[in-house]
Amino acid sequence: MEEYRIAKAGESGLVVDFGNRIDPGINSRVHRLAQTLKTGMGADIIEVIPTYRSLMIYFNPLHISRKSLENRISGYLEQISGAAADADSATVVTIPVCYGGEYGPDLEFVAEHNKLAVQEVIAIHTSKPYQVYMLGFTPGFPYLGGMSERIATPRLTQPREKIPAGSVGIAGSQTGIYPIASPGGWQLIGRTPLQVFNPRSVNPFLFAAGNYLQFRQVDEGEYARILRQVESGVYEPETATIERGGGAVC
Repeated sequence: MEEYRIAKAGESGLVVDFGNRIDPGINSRVHRLAQTLKTGMGADIIEVIPTYRSLMIYFNPLHISRKSLENRISGYLEQISGAAADADSATVVTIPVCYGGEYGPDLEFVAEHNKLAVQEVIAIHTSKPYQVYMLGFTPGFPYLGGMSERIATPRLTQPREKIPAGSVGIAGSQTGIYPIASPGGWQLIGRTPLQVFNPRSVNPFLFAAGNYLQFRQVDEGEYARILRQVESGVYEPETATIERGGGAVC
């Protein structure tokens, strides 16, 4: 079985650490364990929080002891390791994006930095789904894996004080979406009309860690049409299910 480490985190918390690098296989183990605990342990578990390479687990000490939980986790990890080669499914959420112009003021710089045409940057950015490793920074901000190094670009030397919600950016070899208006230093290449974070919704997040995002280019007309549907509450995000073996498609 692959190595892992369990560490104490306060009186009612554990952290299961699977390594020290960003890796699709490691992240798959994180999400497999999170799902197994949520479905298999009921009220024993209060909350699980996945990251790139570890899983934070808050448990109810009135229902289960720390030692018993550690034993259950070890048993689950043996099951997960034995099933690692099996195919499982993942949800892919399509993210429509209007690239360039006022929506993506840094798109031309990204192209110049990488000695590419603007449309080549867009084609590379939309060429495959990206794994959502974790959510953080602001509510619903996705840390995505799998972006091509061909469009990697350093952060801004001077961060912007306010970036519009829905902005799609690049920082180093990562890409992501700003769910709410906030400061930030990513290179902005486009914007989606979708509401990534809606605190008034029963499910406030458009996607979850473990999902995949597929960016799709739209023009200003389609952007405006989708935005009207989102604002009126009738837009249904495009989703699909894919099969993945060993936990990764990126």
